Amino acid sequence: MMESLNAWAAAPEIVLLAGALAVLAIDLFVSDARRNVTYVLTLLALGAAAAACIALLVDDTVAYAFGRMYVADPFAHVLKLFSVLCAALMLVYAQGYARDRGLWKGELFSLTLFVLLGIFVMISGSNMLVIYLGLELQSLSLYALVALRRDDAKATEAAMKYFVLGALASGFLLYGMSMLYGAGGTLDIGQLARNIGGGAVPNRAALVLGTVFIVAGIAFKLGVAPFHMWVPDVYHGAPTPVTIMIGSAPKIAAFAIAFRLLVEGLLPLAVDWQQMLILLALASLALGNVTAIAQSNLKRMLAYSTIGQMGFMLLAMLSGVVGADTMATANAYSAAMFYVITYALTTLGTFGIILLLARQGFEAEEIADLKGLNRRSPWYAFVMLLLMFSLAGIPPTMGFYAKFVVLQALLGGAITTGIVWLAVIALAFSLIAAYYYLRVVKVMYFDEPADARPIVATQDMRVALSLNGALVLVLGILPQWLLALCANAMVKALGG
Repeated sequence: MMESLNAWAAAPEIVLLAGALAVLAIDLFVSDARRNVTYVLTLLALGAAAAACIALLVDDTVAYAFGRMYVADPFAHVLKLFSVLCAALMLVYAQGYARDRGLWKGELFSLTLFVLLGIFVMISGSNMLVIYLGLELQSLSLYALVALRRDDAKATEAAMKYFVLGALASGFLLYGMSMLYGAGGTLDIGQLARNIGGGAVPNRAALVLGTVFIVAGIAFKLGVAPFHMWVPDVYHGAPTPVTIMIGSAPKIAAFAIAFRLLVEGLLPLAVDWQQMLILLALASLALGNVTAIAQSNLKRMLAYSTIGQMGFMLLAMLSGVVGADTMATANAYSAAMFYVITYALTTLGTFGIILLLARQGFEAEEIADLKGLNRRSPWYAFVMLLLMFSLAGIPPTMGFYAKFVVLQALLGGAITTGIVWLAVIALAFSLIAAYYYLRVVKVMYFDEPADARPIVATQDMRVALSLNGALVLVLGILPQWLLALCANAMVKALGG
């Protein structure tokens, strides 16, 4: 580990900020008819940020900057890279939908870049205050994106709910951080772990209370039960491109702050937060998967599915520490990292298909709107089939391998802690989830089409959707390189 030049460690953030400011300024002089100029500029900014992430990832070192408040490590670079991919695919998928509804404006592009900038700051924060600043930048930008359709009652209602409950979550996190600062005497995450581990914090009750609030705040951001109440309404009410954004990159960021705060900062208190994560995981698996069965609206079904998926991811988070034994730590957390990346990629494609089928005056939000998709377009039906299989955890998709490595990590820790029953319950709820995912496949392949009109899409959207589907399949058959990337990132992040 080394102290680096501040600018080099924060190169992706600097590039992204410069790109966001350039998009804001140039868009002032671009008419609605030439909005593609802003679109291309935004994709170029995202490409430059991705290039900076790759350059740092190739370097493969852990560097601290800005007085050790900021960390540039492979863990951060991998998650940032996939966050950039999420934002880029969202903009590609959004084109037709946003143009038809008057959303193809500079605000969509600049706010997306600022959401991503907040995510970058959250992922690399090595100080609780920096993480909170990143969280607020991301959250405020997302609130504005949800309310982008000001004339739509559903969207404005969703934005209000998201704002109020998001503010509550931020308050939980901030209060938890203040408790940890008061008890531990530092905002630095690494120093906090050393203080707690070295017995320099006599007031354990304050630490545990702070940890409870931290876990509650993270649970809100992940959308796990019982802090899930905003998820279905916001997914349903927000414009579909914004729903893609909420359901992908911010989940990666929430996983990152869960790792930074709980694992890097509060590892000595693992026995306390593990118990909380078990309850959150069980509640999410039960509520998300059972409630999703009753949904006829595809976006609400995917919202409840998200709750269940995040519950499954928490199983890997809680299995990373077994008592005082940290041998399986990197394996478990790399499984959680692989899982959250898999979820983000699959969610992107699923909502991409919804946007593909939508047209002016028609949202394509109901499961019934997918009827007979195989007859209208066998290729897109096949892509959706792969995505549904991945969410359900059916081989040979990457979703199957993601669930497999999580259960493997859980059972690896269960030998000494006696939580084999947790893996059995998770498997049972995965079987329940398969029902509502396969129902979508049944509707596409066996029902008569309600709409026989041809599906129209831009060339870049067709290519992006096809690549998205192919990625879900290829990473299921050959997951080794991504698993190795996640494992290396975790070893470096944990000081290996």
